[in-house]
Amino acid sequence: MNYFRIKDKQQITKVLMKTILTFAILFYSIMLAGQTPNFPFPSHTSYSGNYIQPDNYSQAQLDNQAKLFYDEWKATYLKNDCGNTDQYYVYSGSGAKNVSEAQGYGMMIVAYFAGYDPNAQTYFNGLLNFYKAHPSYINSNLMDWQQVTCTDNASSDDDAASDGDIDIAFALLLAHAQWGSSGAKNYLEKALVLIDAIMQDEINQNTWSVKLGDWCNTNSPSYFYGTRTSDFIIDHFKVFECATNNNNWNNVVNTCYDLIDEMQNNYSTTTGLLPDFIVNVNTNAEPAEANYLEDTYDGDYYYNACRTPWRIGIDYLLNGDERAKNAINKINTWLIDATNADVANISNGYFLNGTSIYDWNDATFIGPLTVAAMLNTNNQAWLNSLYSELVDNNNLADGDYYSNTLKLLSMITISGNYWIPDCNTLKVNNIEYDKQDYHIYLNNTNGLIQIEVIKIIDLAEKNKISIIDINGKIIRSTLLTNKHQQINISSYPAGIYFVSIKANKKIETTFKLIKR
Repeated sequence: MNYFRIKDKQQITKVLMKTILTFAILFYSIMLAGQTPNFPFPSHTSYSGNYIQPDNYSQAQLDNQAKLFYDEWKATYLKNDCGNTDQYYVYSGSGAKNVSEAQGYGMMIVAYFAGYDPNAQTYFNGLLNFYKAHPSYINSNLMDWQQVTCTDNASSDDDAASDGDIDIAFALLLAHAQWGSSGAKNYLEKALVLIDAIMQDEINQNTWSVKLGDWCNTNSPSYFYGTRTSDFIIDHFKVFECATNNNNWNNVVNTCYDLIDEMQNNYSTTTGLLPDFIVNVNTNAEPAEANYLEDTYDGDYYYNACRTPWRIGIDYLLNGDERAKNAINKINTWLIDATNADVANISNGYFLNGTSIYDWNDATFIGPLTVAAMLNTNNQAWLNSLYSELVDNNNLADGDYYSNTLKLLSMITISGNYWIPDCNTLKVNNIEYDKQDYHIYLNNTNGLIQIEVIKIIDLAEKNKISIIDINGKIIRSTLLTNKHQQINISSYPAGIYFVSIKANKKIETTFKLIKR
């Protein structure tokens, strides 16, 4: 009898070990696949105000069309061939492997499709790693705007373009809302660092306009006081204000709308169209002249401004801002009349007076204009025609990275699956570090840093605490005289600071704090 009991115990042990191993493998597989998303696709956002969606397709069809096109887009443009298995980029073609604009789009897209795509977080983290591996030489927290090869040699051309950085920062906030920031990547912290860098070097704080990139400075006034209308990414700016408690983002929002008004009231009174670039934003804003930065059509509604109906329209859909609706409906009203409500008559590009540049169109222009049509409940037939044109007559093989990516982003919006993080999920009032040698706590309510020294130190030594700003400048130094010390930074402006502690004649550690 005892023999059989022992044998039974051995069998039970084997079964238990096998079960434990199975659960361990399952757990590891789940970890590899990523955390469970909080907003799995389809999320079906409740948009604001009066809007419509295509009614010639069901909601399930809208969702499935977006899923299928995402699968095609991902298979074609999401790359992992630079020799770094933990890096992904969005292939942009046109003589370059990647531009920061594409990286921002890609990070947004995979965050939105989390839940449908079980590998979304893996892709997101890989895109994040690629962004961090290619910094601007001017501000290393921003991204070099173009990667011709996987490992371009560092040069003075490695500067940043504002739209890519703005989308990357927003995507990091999406990731925080989607997966949280307690895992391997602290998305919220990285977002806040990037948002501060954007405010520092990509926002003109004389005019609160969006600069073309971190390379624009007072040495070149025509660029320093120029802006790109497709960088009026207003829903992002409102989220940035929420995340940082920096009211200057509201100044940026208001400047965007003021410039829209100036263009529509003074230069496109009939059409409401916006130019690719605006100059002299500090004095008398006007459309850029030909070849201001890119080509002959820099002052026209062309391949930059084509995004504005989507970018601006989203602010009404998500935030109900009537300024967005009024601006977009001017374009809608003119376009329906100019084309006789025939989508085939839409041109890929217009002069601001409404004269067509071409006699053909593709998803680059059709996608954003379909989003625009959602803002007027009288546009149902027009919206249906636009959406049918977008999904039925613009196959992925017919377009390029740019047109297909704008198509996918438009489809996310049209299907009701574009969302922004809730303000409450972005609020972090206090920051706390608990390491072996020190416990540091920042109370953002009263601006007090509490420092507790856990390790053994010689208080007779001239131990020092330094407060350093984001530019590396020491703005305050004080002696570490006891094991429980308090520093008041309530008078310091909001931003990122570092606390460096030098004890026993050597720098022991540095902590990063974000003051709100």
